[in-house]
Amino acid sequence: MTTSFVHGHLSEIGVGLTAFGVFFMMLGVMLLFDAGLMAIGNILFLSGIAAIIGPRSTLVFFTRREKIRGTICFLGGIFLVLSKFPVLGFVLEVFGFLNLFGDFFPVVFGFVRRLPIIGPILSHPAIARFMPRESRTRV
Repeated sequence: MTTSFVHGHLSEIGVGLTAFGVFFMMLGVMLLFDAGLMAIGNILFLSGIAAIIGPRSTLVFFTRREKIRGTICFLGGIFLVLSKFPVLGFVLEVFGFLNLFGDFFPVVFGFVRRLPIIGPILSHPAIARFMPRESRTRV
């Protein structure tokens, strides 16, 4: 097996793990902050990120100086969820998540804006003013 073949499949597995992590996290929140489901979601999400970009890149991403506040909040939130304080942990995780991954939102919104059905809805003037500035540019 070649390295690119293995890495390609590992990335696909990582996307699946990340998606299941988000699913379990949302399910845990919908079921009145079920700590078990939220913990499973956190573990799957972190495993998926590590599988997508690699363990070393994941460690570098989470330990960058400009992201340290988000990392502390995100990992602290996960610790609180695992310690059976799911509401407080979830709030801290969301704050950390926004600090860590907030730079990616304009790229995601730009991609979603190009989708056939969702794009025209997001381009509506009433909705477009709430979108990040970078995603409002015409392509």
